[in-house]
Amino acid sequence: MPSISQTIASLQTQGLDLTDSRLLLLHALGQPRAGRAWLLAHDTDLVSEAVTASLQGYVARRLAGEPVAYIVGHKEFYGLNLQVNSDVLVPRPDTETLVDWALDVTTPKPEARVVDLGTGSGAIALALKATRPALQVEAVDYSHAALAVAQANAQRLGLAVTFSQGSWLSGTKGVFQAIVSNPPYIREDDEHLPTLRFEPRQALTAGDDGLADIRIIIAQATTRLQPGGWLLLEHGYDQAADVRALLEAAGFANVQSRQDLAGIERCSGGQWIDPDL
Repeated sequence: MPSISQTIASLQTQGLDLTDSRLLLLHALGQPRAGRAWLLAHDTDLVSEAVTASLQGYVARRLAGEPVAYIVGHKEFYGLNLQVNSDVLVPRPDTETLVDWALDVTTPKPEARVVDLGTGSGAIALALKATRPALQVEAVDYSHAALAVAQANAQRLGLAVTFSQGSWLSGTKGVFQAIVSNPPYIREDDEHLPTLRFEPRQALTAGDDGLADIRIIIAQATTRLQPGGWLLLEHGYDQAADVRALLEAAGFANVQSRQDLAGIERCSGGQWIDPDL
């Protein structure tokens, strides 16, 4: 039987990177919450034939392009361990930019009412609630299956978020201090879609230019924000200028974009100033 260190080396020769090799091995070993330090401390432990057999099944799935998060069933986001499956997008570090911004704009009103549209796994809504418990956080998704994942995450983490089913703001009532969303924004003919084939397509694509859902959200938000409230949207790497233009055309003020850790304009938003006031 090979040792843990030998197994990791073997996985890399099969084409996996080091991070994926470690995550899949920990999953096969029944140590999903352990990490690199645990593996180093047990590097000479032997890996049983049963574990090796399970591991090879995971490796085959990963080499076929399936995200590691779906294989192991969880993903870290904003310090939270979220359960995920193929009914929801895998939470990505880029989206933490949106969470940071939402926390910034709600700082003056710690008990602000905030809604996360297209919540998926609940990543944004749960990160907001976990970081600032006084916020009144709601989350909406059109998919019943996605809502089940988000609600299970909220219950497991002990976070009081209100969930509802609907199409964007039609699934909510009243007005908000902040509306946040990571909606579908990929063009229907985008060449990168085949690499995302394991993730729910309805959560990825939005028309010929990728902006169809963003247009709907912007239009709805003009009647659902408190004066001075913010609409914050994640979008594609090359869509910031277009999203800012849509926000300005709808009457939003203080329109701006924020960069992710890679320096890409990943989110754009604006503040609603009621023209009748």
